[in-house]
Amino acid sequence: MRLIAIVGMTGSGKSEASVIFEKMGYQRIRFGDITDDILKEKGLELTEENERSVRENLRKDNGMSAYAKMNVPKVRETVSKKNVIIDGLYSWEEYVLLKQEFPFMVVLAVYAPPALRYERLVEREVRPLTYEQSRGRDKNEIENLNKAAPISMADYTIVNTGTLFDLKASTQKFLDWFDQKDEEPK
Repeated sequence: MRLIAIVGMTGSGKSEASVIFEKMGYQRIRFGDITDDILKEKGLELTEENERSVRENLRKDNGMSAYAKMNVPKVRETVSKKNVIIDGLYSWEEYVLLKQEFPFMVVLAVYAPPALRYERLVEREVRPLTYEQSRGRDKNEIENLNKAAPISMADYTIVNTGTLFDLKASTQKFLDWFDQKDEEPK
């Protein structure tokens, strides 16, 4: 079975790419579901400020690999039955933990330049962000979440500056690369 973790900055197209994989039969495990569940349990609105508070408190209480730790059992169980796409691997510590647990995991980076990502974030229907919130989130994720390191360690990078059709084509190119990689002698 295949295990792919998608990394990238907010607004790069990670979730769109994970939906493409879902349509191909992959089981999506979204790390952010933990944040959403905590917000629901506490009766809090789904806002950037509330999400950030939950993320920071979880990591403060459970370490920088908190989301990976909390999802390892689910990933282990699911990948034993079907291909898995992880949406939301953020920190270097999460990357290290998941690579230790699942050495066969392949990391796929989805990249888009900041101006394009901010434009997308302003326009998105779910959890829209202002330009200032987008910049602030980038700064926070790079400085406080060690998010850049897993992106730099990706096995493959998709540049997502076009249409959804282009993203689907790039995803297929990645899978072609993955198929070729699997055929190489070990």
